[in-house]
Amino acid sequence: MRDTLFISHATPEDNEFTIWIASRLELLGYKVWIDKEGLLGGERFWKEIDGVIRNHAAKILLVYSNNICYDNQPGELKTGINKEIELAESISSHEKIKDFIIPLHIDNAPYDLFVGSNMLNHILFKSDWALGMEQLLKKLEKDCIPKVLESTDSTIAKWFESEYLKNNEIINRKELYYSSWWSVDNLPESFFMYVFENKKQADAVHFANDIPIGKISNVLTTFEESIDLIVERDGEIINITPKEKHQITATDLLFGFESDNFPTHKDAENHFKKLFNQFFHQLMRKKKLFWCELANKKFAYYYVPSTLKNPRITFNYPYSSEKRKKKTKILFGKYKSLGKWHYAISAKPSLSPFIGFDIKSHIFFTTDGFQTWADKDKIHSHRRAKGRRFFNEEWRDMQLAFIQGLKDYNGKIGLVISKKKEMFLKEWPEMFWANFGYNEPTNKKPEDMLKEYFFDDDDDEGGE
Repeated sequence: MRDTLFISHATPEDNEFTIWIASRLELLGYKVWIDKEGLLGGERFWKEIDGVIRNHAAKILLVYSNNICYDNQPGELKTGINKEIELAESISSHEKIKDFIIPLHIDNAPYDLFVGSNMLNHILFKSDWALGMEQLLKKLEKDCIPKVLESTDSTIAKWFESEYLKNNEIINRKELYYSSWWSVDNLPESFFMYVFENKKQADAVHFANDIPIGKISNVLTTFEESIDLIVERDGEIINITPKEKHQITATDLLFGFESDNFPTHKDAENHFKKLFNQFFHQLMRKKKLFWCELANKKFAYYYVPSTLKNPRITFNYPYSSEKRKKKTKILFGKYKSLGKWHYAISAKPSLSPFIGFDIKSHIFFTTDGFQTWADKDKIHSHRRAKGRRFFNEEWRDMQLAFIQGLKDYNGKIGLVISKKKEMFLKEWPEMFWANFGYNEPTNKKPEDMLKEYFFDDDDDEGGE
């Protein structure tokens, strides 16, 4: 029965992608075969490969990259890859299997790496692995490839458990954990929603005020009870009066309230989050951070040489002894010969479990320390390469350093939000104590251990 997805790839160069896609296909119920699984089973390598392709493979998923050719040059496939493709082509022709070979295109390799490769239907993964996965799943479903696994019994998972976790076990010790929730320290008791006759009026009033204001259509949301309603239009001073003004308490926002008219509780939540977004953006820009728009239209912020003279930020961990050496982290620096790398954060307003922001970490690259690269494929590739070197400890410390770098001379992180008030964020993200912990890996990545476990030192050909 042809019920197996056979993954052909260059080893060890494309191990990371192969492990990623194999594990996800298994989790979805597909039966997956990769050479690492064959080795674990103790079978003779080529006998196993021949048997799987000849008798069981429903699709040959070729991890298509420059790495499948010797010296990354088109025309000469690595021996192992070549054997697998030749056998697959023969079986496809003999049994008339349509689209038996599917190239998963993961880099900028040309479509004609080998004879006939430009005639195959490539699925693009090079810019977005998730999008490529979505297209692959549609193809597998269209071609009626069966899902045969009721529960995942992955040799990849077995390896991870036996080879990685045994050296990084959970241990009994009291340990402090940091979250990505960054809370407000002094939330005002109320906020206000101003409803204007039309969007044009709301825009004019918004422009006349320099405090954080959320705007959705003709509604402005602010912590200021009496915003400036006097605007100038065509040389004339005009006083714009809102149609409605609503005061929403923090208690009502958090615990809910009943209303059949605007604003409902859901309206209040949405407009408050818009206001919170503006607070965050104004705070970052007040600190003269640069920003970059993400694919989801949100903004992420990063330090540049003009706003952080020294890329090294020094701080003490919370609850640490005064005798303990301070921690120093770099938030941007030289990246190869291509420019600079930058640690960045984006933030999503959160009302639960904490009132504040849910932080996400990012890596950006700039040509000159300021302007980000324009080539999305290039960014995607180098982001993975750079980020692969970071474990949890590295990400944690960069996040902590980023926040510490925002403090003013009083050690505060805040912004004026009304004529009488400032709102501050806490100096640390939310933290939790636990009675268990683990030892962070020091010099080995799981990918490195995988290579050692499955491959001989002189084994550098794809498929062998």
